[in-house]
Parts: sequence; structure tokens; C-alpha cells
Amino acid sequence: MPEPSPSPKRRGRLLRRGAAFMVLLAVAGYLAVQYVTGGPGTPGCAVVSGKGDGARYEFTPEQAVNAATIAAVGTGRKLPERAVTIALATALQESGLRNIGHGDRDSLGLFQQRPSQGWGTEKEIQDPIYASGIFYEHLVKVRGYTELPLTVAAQRVQRSGFPEAYAKHEPDATLLAAALTGRSAATLTCEGLPGTSSAGGTDSVRAALVRDFGQDALQSAAAEVGSAKARPTPAPTVIESDGRTIVLPVSGERGSGTGSGAHERGWQLAHWAVANASDLHIQRVSYAGRDWIAGNTDSRWRASTAPGAAEAESSGPDSVRIVTTH
Repeated sequence: MPEPSPSPKRRGRLLRRGAAFMVLLAVAGYLAVQYVTGGPGTPGCAVVSGKGDGARYEFTPEQAVNAATIAAVGTGRKLPERAVTIALATALQESGLRNIGHGDRDSLGLFQQRPSQGWGTEKEIQDPIYASGIFYEHLVKVRGYTELPLTVAAQRVQRSGFPEAYAKHEPDATLLAAALTGRSAATLTCEGLPGTSSAGGTDSVRAALVRDFGQDALQSAAAEVGSAKARPTPAPTVIESDGRTIVLPVSGERGSGTGSGAHERGWQLAHWAVANASDLHIQRVSYAGRDWIAGNTDSRWRASTAPGAAEAESSGPDSVRIVTTH
């Protein structure tokens, strides 16, 4: 005897269960991708280990801009590289390095900070400069944070319901911090293809430098964008006669390890420019005898072909050159 066909009512239940199962699979797949990659988007940037061990992290231009801001705020406060690593790992976990306008309950922004818990207003929290600064303010109050396991230090700031979640981002955050504090030279690259932003040109670059590094870091840039609080510093910016090239002199003691030495400072500014290339329509960045050029398929730092590059390198790198598309 053949098996009787399921009743229409039973078939309906089976179809609904099957559809629910497929939805669950789709959600699980999406969450797995988010867990591994730290967020959606097509990678256009990469950072590699300066140790030559093959470690690599790929990320999007949006993530690159936010990571560069987090690092700039940290080094601007003269905090150690470890602080920047902790901040980057936290933002990777909380938002995938995206400045999002939603989250659990009233959580917002890069670090998913909550206005109701005293982190600031909604507007403040969605300002990456403010959000990074308030994170660091809380981090430095954690006794011995540089010696603690990263996930412990991050948890003491964030009070997350998933205290071990930050640990998985430490390898990627370590690569990013080494590049964006300038300790690891020529390790961060992006395709640099112009995005949807209409910003560009030397004025936009100078304004962005002031935004991320602060008014005291680039006195000449601050003056150009109308800051009343600018004060003289040893590192004014210079615009060359072509109107598309901005020169950032760098100075300090080499090898300080905090991003403030000449070599570290130079690579911090160079990597910052590459991270912001799509947003600010930057075409070329040169430092220490090497060039990054937007649109190269391999996005590598190459030996500079600019006139006088070899002589500049032999006498010691002293400036970062940023060329915009217009």
C-alpha cells in the first residue's frame, strides 16, 4: 500500500518549518562572516606584518579611515602602542570599525557607547574623535592596563556581556596598531580608488589632519582652516607650487616606540594618508624613499622614482609628501 500523502495542514507546517530553518541558516552564515571579517564590505585595504611572517588583515576603506582616527587620537595623547591596540580590538568587536548608528539598546558608534550610561550625547558618541578620546580616558584609569591581557583591559572599560570576545581581534588589531603608530614601515596599503565623498584637495587633507591629530599637531594646517586655537609647532605644513602637493615635515627622536619619533611619526602620517586616500582623493604618498600610488593592482609601497628621492633617504627622511588628484 502506498504511503498516504500528508494533509494540506501538515504540508503547510512542514513548509513553514523548512522556511524557518533556511532563514536560521542564512542568519548563522551572515553572523559567521561578520565574526571572521569584522563587518560587511569589499576589502580595499590591507595591512601586513613587518616581521615577514605572512600575517595579514584585509579591511575596507571605511574601516581604514576609522582605524587611522583611533590611532591618531591615541598617539596624540602620547599613549603607548598597546593602548591603540586595545582600542582597535575593541572597535573591531563592537562595530567592525564602522561608525554605526544603532546597536544593543541605546549603544552607538565605533565603540557602541551608551548615552544612558554617561558616555556622552548621541551626537558626541557618533563623532569618532570624541568616541576614541572617551574610550582612552576610561582605559588609562585601568590600573596596569598595558600589562593585562587585551580582553581583560577592554572588558574593564566596556563592561560587555561577552568579556572574552575582544581576544579574537588581537592579531588584527596588533597589525593595525603597528602600522598606524608608525612602528612598522610600509605595511599598510589601500587601492585608493576615489569613493563617493566630494572632499578632496589639499584643503580637505589639512582639515582632516587637524581633525585627527589635533590643532597643536599641525599649526599651519589649523590656521588654514580658521582655527582660533592654533599654536606654533615645529611641524607646519607646506603647499607646493602645483597646488596639489602638501608636505608634512617630521621631527623627533628616532626609535621612541610611541609614534613620536621622527621615523615613527613619518610612517604614521604616511599610513594615515593612505588610509584616507579614497575619502580625500589622495593620489600619491611618499616617505623615506618609498611611494604609494593609488590604483596600483598590488597596492605596494615601491622604491620612489621622484627626483632626489635617493639623496633624501640617505640623509634621513624628514617629510611626508601627499599628492591629491585635484
